[in-house]
Amino acid sequence: MDKERTFFLDQHGCAKNQVDGELLMARLEAKGLVRVDDPARADVIIVNSCGFIESAKKESLDSVMDARASYPHAKILLAGCLAERYASVFESDLPEADGILGNGDLSLVDKAVDSLFAGGRPVLKAPQKGVCGGDRDTLLSFTGSAYVKITEGCDNHCTFCAIPLIRGDLRSRPIADVVAEVRSLVSRGVKEINLIGQDLAAYGHGQEDGTDRGGSFRPGGKSFLLELMEAISEIPGQFWVRLLYIHPDHFNTDILGLMKKDTRFLPYFDIPFQSGDDGIIRAMNRKGTAESYIRLVEEIRSVLPEASLRTTFLTGFPGESEAAAENTRAFLKAIQSDWSGCFSYSSEEGTPAARMKGKVPHKKAEERAAVLGEIQASITQERLKSRVGKSYDVLVEEIIENKDGTDEGLAIGRAWFEAPEVDGNVVISYDLDDPEAVRQIVPGSFVTVRALASSEFDISAEWIG
Repeated sequence: MDKERTFFLDQHGCAKNQVDGELLMARLEAKGLVRVDDPARADVIIVNSCGFIESAKKESLDSVMDARASYPHAKILLAGCLAERYASVFESDLPEADGILGNGDLSLVDKAVDSLFAGGRPVLKAPQKGVCGGDRDTLLSFTGSAYVKITEGCDNHCTFCAIPLIRGDLRSRPIADVVAEVRSLVSRGVKEINLIGQDLAAYGHGQEDGTDRGGSFRPGGKSFLLELMEAISEIPGQFWVRLLYIHPDHFNTDILGLMKKDTRFLPYFDIPFQSGDDGIIRAMNRKGTAESYIRLVEEIRSVLPEASLRTTFLTGFPGESEAAAENTRAFLKAIQSDWSGCFSYSSEEGTPAARMKGKVPHKKAEERAAVLGEIQASITQERLKSRVGKSYDVLVEEIIENKDGTDEGLAIGRAWFEAPEVDGNVVISYDLDDPEAVRQIVPGSFVTVRALASSEFDISAEWIG
């Protein structure tokens, strides 16, 4: 293939889709294509789409339309979740895309671009089997941080969620594969490993996982997630490991002891409770209750008192009454989560919830989400205030250019209680005339700071070494 062929990646969606985008880039670069940062210079533009909710679908489709209008010379390849979910529809109804590529087998991107450059219109999908992986030379995260996917698909089948329709049933990567990737990333200087999957608690429990994992969960034994974490714990070096997205119904409480012992595993928990009303929780096809979820939070904090909690709430789910909404507000106040995302329900075709009665007006759902957001903002402010005066290691993400001629330097970073993209930041001040500060404070490095003040979502701090 002509080595001058170029591509541009237009990335959308969640962290799991970001990993897919990085894998697509790696495959194309290995094939001889050159990645460019300007779509005007690209021979092929890949829109790595999101198909989770209506607003995300629209954003991805708008990107295809904009690319077609702005860059008529380029081939447009629609990839990702939206392509996977609606490939048969787009084959006939989306002429603006020159090709469609599902996410079941990312290696098919080789065949897709070959077809595009030969004048074809490929529509390629593969069964959702295994977990796509491989070397990723280029990461789309801030310097020093990386996502590592340990599972694909989901077996929880929450009634509102389209993930099983898009990415299929749960399957997990073998422990050795995950450890090898983490080891490689750490050797490259990555300081923060974010383990991701639709539900990390289910790691090792997919139907495909029995051969690699020795069967289903053994009563009285370790969870497979703990086995994975113990293997990662054997890797030497200074780095963080953050666990993202753990379903509350089968949270692996046996991991808490290891996290207390090996503090590189951050006591940060992203547990999407979605509702604090028992009736709505059941309607979502979840097994817990508000009371059991509160007890879970209490258990986590009893072992790890400094634990930081992020959660998600879905307002306006079919059948949600005002009393149910109030129960969720009371639940949020009870768990005192450090962070939360509050979203109004989006009806997704093919999901059980889309057929449920008791639809809540969108405006009402948005109002309820806004109220939860206000409650969370107040809690977040108080929890950030409690961190003022303390010292923290911070992962530097970017340096703010000084344009006023003073000797004050500013950098943006994150402490352990702040996940990438979704939480607040630490704004670091330092003296530009201090050569040691300038040497240490670079993107992708750990520095120690003292928290001086807090705002609505961020902390102001000074560099201390």
